[in-house]
Amino acid sequence: MTLPLREELASVQPYGAPQLEVPVRLNVNENPYSPSPAVIASILERVAKILPTMNRYPDRDFMELRAALANYLYEEAGVMVEKERIWAANGSNEVMLHLLQAYGGQGRTLLSFAPTYSMYHEYARDTGTNWVAGTRGAGFKLDLEQVEAQIARTKPSVLVLASPNNPTGTALTLEEVRLVAEATRGSGPVIGGAQTDTVLVIDEAYAEFRREGTPSALTLLDEYPHVVVSRTMSKAFGMAGLRLGYFAASREIVNHVMRVRLPYHLSATTQAVALAALSHSKELMSQVAHMRATRDDLVIWLRGKGLEVADSDANFVLFGKFADRERVFEQLLERGVLIRVVGPEGYLRVSVGTDEEDARFRAALEEIL
Repeated sequence: MTLPLREELASVQPYGAPQLEVPVRLNVNENPYSPSPAVIASILERVAKILPTMNRYPDRDFMELRAALANYLYEEAGVMVEKERIWAANGSNEVMLHLLQAYGGQGRTLLSFAPTYSMYHEYARDTGTNWVAGTRGAGFKLDLEQVEAQIARTKPSVLVLASPNNPTGTALTLEEVRLVAEATRGSGPVIGGAQTDTVLVIDEAYAEFRREGTPSALTLLDEYPHVVVSRTMSKAFGMAGLRLGYFAASREIVNHVMRVRLPYHLSATTQAVALAALSHSKELMSQVAHMRATRDDLVIWLRGKGLEVADSDANFVLFGKFADRERVFEQLLERGVLIRVVGPEGYLRVSVGTDEEDARFRAALEEIL
């Protein structure tokens, strides 16, 4: 049998980090803390209420959830965004797919700067969008001159920047976001004789872990209507199994994305669980403060071992450099600790775990060093 697989997919392997049963799994940036009994009780109560209506389609515009997400962003970042300017989907992966289905495609370009999240390239591939990756400067910071040059050269329809960046953990300053937002005005493709803006996506999947004094790009939404700020409930909320990502943007961007979403794409169960988790946001954020402190202490400890460590505003740390990082990875795995081989050559990435997991990782790495 010969099937008509798209030619560009012929040599592609499915995405996925290793899923291994080991005592300490610190490889996919999950929140290591399970939902509390109170959160679980709220979820069960919410889901029980919608079960008798499971024969009906869910609210396709999920306005209650959008309002709850808007309220959460006001609590977390101090920025009030109308519920009509919020969009959600099955993980931040689908959020990005929606944006590229609306603004990408044949003859258009998605621009980013490496090292960065490896899925961006796959979103581009899956939507038939050209992918261009510039490079970062010292300390994995953006080289703003290169950013402006790449924007001028490629005229991207979409530019995505993760802040904090994955896998480096580095966050953008508000001034950096503002400079890129200015550079992406009128920098997109010409459509129907009119010059368009580049849609600038600031991916804040790990924003809740940012250090004190690091602002969110949400504060720039009213000033720059071509900016999108993406978030997720997978990380800080400890809801990776829920698969709920969302973004805040202008009403026009939300309206454009609604044209490409699949019918009833968010199940009634997803909406119910997300609403239950959001009702416990203060409790869940208290875990985040402890994880921030653990991360900062881990950075200090790793540097004390003579390793190079990137400044991190996320729930993970990039460290190196190793002549043979694969060997260090395997030696950690032999000791029951799973981390991630990702990012620049010579570096490894470890997620922040529980206190016990953190202690086991340190003990294992110290033996290897």
